[in-house]
Amino acid sequence: MESIKIEKTRKTPDVIFNAETGVIQIEGKSIPENSIEFYKPLVDWLDEYGKNPKEKTEVNIKLEYFNTSSSKCILDVFKKLETIHKENENVIINWHYEEDDEDMLEAGEDYQSILKIPFNMIEMEE
Repeated sequence: MESIKIEKTRKTPDVIFNAETGVIQIEGKSIPENSIEFYKPLVDWLDEYGKNPKEKTEVNIKLEYFNTSSSKCILDVFKKLETIHKENENVIINWHYEEDDEDMLEAGEDYQSILKIPFNMIEMEE
């Protein structure tokens, strides 16, 4: 299975979905013109990955900002991860946020309340 690597732009995050290590990372800003188009390959990749996941899947989310349409797509990504977690209980999400960024902390807490996956809230120093 191929890994996914997408270089960040002014409007899209840096994305690494590593099939070899089971490490998934989304970092930067997520305000793409078309969020569904940007996130669909990631959701599709998780469908494939879920058929034969690594023993441990670690998800690192380090977003500075995301728009409303991205938030729905990020939830779709998390729901795929939740399905993988239900089957082998080895998915963990590390939600990184800057120490004074209440909005990003709240966004992580909102996702945490919706999903049945272990979430680590990790405060980053600026």
